[in-house]
This record gives sequence, C-alpha cells and structure tokens, in this order.
Amino acid sequence: MSEPIKNRYDFVLYFDVKNGNPNGDPDAGNMPRIDPETSKGIVSDVCLKRKIRNYVDLIKSEAIDDPDTSEGELGYKIYVQEAAVLNDRNRKAYVHYDMKSDSKKLPKAKEDQVKVTKFMCDNFFDIRAFGAVMTTDVNCGQVRGPIQLCFAESVDPVLPLEMSITRMAVTNEKDAEKEKTMGRKQYIPYGLYRAEGFISASLAERTGFSEQDLELFFESLMNMFEHDRSAARGLMTSRKLFVFKHDSKLGNAPAHRLFELVSSKRLIDNSVEARAFSDYELEVDRDALPEGVELKEFDYIAPAV
Repeated sequence: MSEPIKNRYDFVLYFDVKNGNPNGDPDAGNMPRIDPETSKGIVSDVCLKRKIRNYVDLIKSEAIDDPDTSEGELGYKIYVQEAAVLNDRNRKAYVHYDMKSDSKKLPKAKEDQVKVTKFMCDNFFDIRAFGAVMTTDVNCGQVRGPIQLCFAESVDPVLPLEMSITRMAVTNEKDAEKEKTMGRKQYIPYGLYRAEGFISASLAERTGFSEQDLELFFESLMNMFEHDRSAARGLMTSRKLFVFKHDSKLGNAPAHRLFELVSSKRLIDNSVEARAFSDYELEVDRDALPEGVELKEFDYIAPAV
C-alpha cells in the first residue's frame, strides 16, 4: 500500500550544457531560448518535464497496454507521450470500471467521477506528479499535481551562436550532381543553468504521489540528461541537486528564503567567459537554515533498477 508523502519539499537543480542547444525556440529559428533583456539562457519547465517523463518511461518500461494497477498500488505509465492519443488513455478508466463515457462529460455520480480520476492518477506517473487536464471528449476530470517547476535560467549571460553545416548525400537521384545541401546548427558554447521547484504534500494527497514517486523524481532530475544525448543538445549534465525537506506538510519556511541560501560564485575573472563547470563554485549558507528544514545535497543518484 503506497501512502502519499507527508512533508513539503523545495529544491534547486544546477545543470550545464557545452556546445549544444538546451531548449530551442521555434519562434526564433530554433535558437537557444534567452531573456532578451539580460541575455541569460532559458530552459522551459515543459522541456524539463519532457526529459523526466522520458527517463521514467525508460526505467519503468510500462507500456500503455500493460495491465492496470491493483487496488492500493501505483503504476508508472506515462500520459503525455509523443503521438499519444489522450482520449484512448482516458477511455481506459471507463473500460476498467465498465462504465460508458458521455462526450465531454464526467459520470453523473460523484463516486464514479472520483473513480475515473483516481484511476488515472494511480496508473500514470506524470499525472500523479505534474497533474493533468483530462477534460477531453472522454472526460476524466482534472488534477493539480504536487510538483511545480520554474523556468531554468543560466547563471551568467549566454551567447547563442549559429554555424553552417553541409550534407554530403542528397535525397533524390536528380540532385546527385548538385552542390552539397547547406544547413544550420544552433548552440551555445557553455552555460550553467539553475532550476527551482516545489513539491506540495497537500496536493500529493489528492493524486497519491508517494515516497517511492519522490525518490524516482529526484533520480530523474539527476539522470535525465544521461539518456537524452543528441548532437543538438551537446554535453548536458545534472551537476548538483539541493533538496529542502520541511518537517511539516505545509512547510516551515518560505521557499524564496530557502532558495536564497544556495548561490554560485565565479572562480574566474569577469572578463573571461566561463567554459566549464569548474569555473564556478556552488555555495550553501547552512548556518542560516531555518528551524524545521533539513537540507540534502546530491551530485549523483544511482538509477534504482
């Protein structure tokens, strides 16, 4: 029997990228996202959640057609996937309880409404963690997830660059004698990014987000780039995770006060551009840690397989 988490958590994650594009902006020709006023790099929360989902899917390997969870147990299917048909996923709840869905409407009985929504939370990790709006044609309601992620922002301004590349091969035989095909590649030479997030024990009670889910989530944060390699993203690495655990469900200190305890310091002159994680030092003011809050630091979490 899995029980929801009982404590509130806040966390800070540092990760970096070298010669890659951590999060391209389709409105800017896929150039790395930046704050136009500060030139600091941006990685969206949606981008990070995608990598977390992919990691959980890889580790747990639960296919959408695998058996549903038993009463009191939690499954690890992923709701939001590439080419997923969400109505088909929602319909599984109605099939499980032998109920007929009414277009865009929840079941009339309150008990049945709770059943279909709980089924989705029990079977899909990302619904338990991040919540979901499931008010499609096959309506399973909506839930607000306990985990919220902010945009990640680079510690220093980054310089988005673009280079020309060539392709030796051609697509069609008629183009065989033509000059090589030209293309573009977008990247930044180096950037150290900081992401902040929150985990609500109160919302975890509603979705069933458990201690096992929490451990898997932190594991995902530290390993999500290890299995997301591509030429476009270059070398991306989760460097350090700081987790603040509150003694209570509602928390013992404001999140911003905890986040201010964690900072980064340049070890090189400001006139020199950073090109490695060793150009920085991460610092924590443990003496200012509020009463009732425990701080844990991770630079690696081994996959639990």
